[in-house]
Amino acid sequence: METVVSGIRPTGNLHLGNYFGAVKSFLQMQNEYNCYFFIADWHSLTTRPKPENIVNSARTILTEYLACGIDPDKATIYTQSDVPEVLELYLYLNMNAYLGEMERCTTFKEKARKQPDNVNAGLLTYPTLMAADILIHKAVKVPVGKDQEQNMEMARKFARRFNAVYGVDFFPEPSSFSLAAKAVKIPGLDGSGKMGKSEGNCIYLMDDAVTIRKKVMKAVTDAGPTAPYSEKPEVIQNLFTFLDIVSSKETYDFFDEKWNDCSIRYGDLKKQLAVDIAAFNAPIRERILEYSANTAWLDKIARQGAEKAHESAAKTIKEVREIIGFRTY
Repeated sequence: METVVSGIRPTGNLHLGNYFGAVKSFLQMQNEYNCYFFIADWHSLTTRPKPENIVNSARTILTEYLACGIDPDKATIYTQSDVPEVLELYLYLNMNAYLGEMERCTTFKEKARKQPDNVNAGLLTYPTLMAADILIHKAVKVPVGKDQEQNMEMARKFARRFNAVYGVDFFPEPSSFSLAAKAVKIPGLDGSGKMGKSEGNCIYLMDDAVTIRKKVMKAVTDAGPTAPYSEKPEVIQNLFTFLDIVSSKETYDFFDEKWNDCSIRYGDLKKQLAVDIAAFNAPIRERILEYSANTAWLDKIARQGAEKAHESAAKTIKEVREIIGFRTY
């Protein structure tokens, strides 16, 4: 069975964009591949989080993974920092990574722009840590968005370079895996093209009905259509995208017809959309509340995931040390 690796940084609660992007992919892949889904707490250190936030955020993501339906009996779910072998491989990959290629990385330049007072080495070597996360399990597929494609190409480059330097055929070149044909791009409520935490335009899986209604009622709209069957502008198409994923076909068709005959009332659309999003969220939110109260069970899941990930990672590192010429333990 082919191995898949993917992770998410613990920077707060999951939102609808996360669910219909990464999480839905995970739910499908756990039935078809040997999956390792990790919580990337080491990656979060580039922004200097407080210690208590690291622990709480990792547990939050684990809880929400489970509440969404990721099954620890099917997929290995673990916290990155529970598998120290990743850091050893990170070191070895860094020894064969070059300053120029790291500085040209788009994600480095973007992150450095966003935090000019904290341009640390972790930002620069983000691609090698990402590569270590992937290669430690000798993954062949990695579900990523288009914004990570350059980092994926670097992971492939590092795999090839290690093999060439040591004259082996050890690391496979991981391919980007996308369900783009099936994935839905979830828009932001502010009229932007993408829902994102940094943009402050999210509906979180943990949001209750009151919170959802307040957020949806503030969603950006326009003055309304002026001609029958006219094309919907982006801010309005965003609302219809939400209707398409959480509402019934009848509801979608009703408001689509109202748009087409120029009688649409955005207030009515938003009220219905808020109800439907809340109904979609409700069972996930209930499980989040239930699971988060059972910290002993969550810790058990985390330990079991760490043990499985460690077993895979330790095997890789043992072979890597032998290839390089270091003593093995």
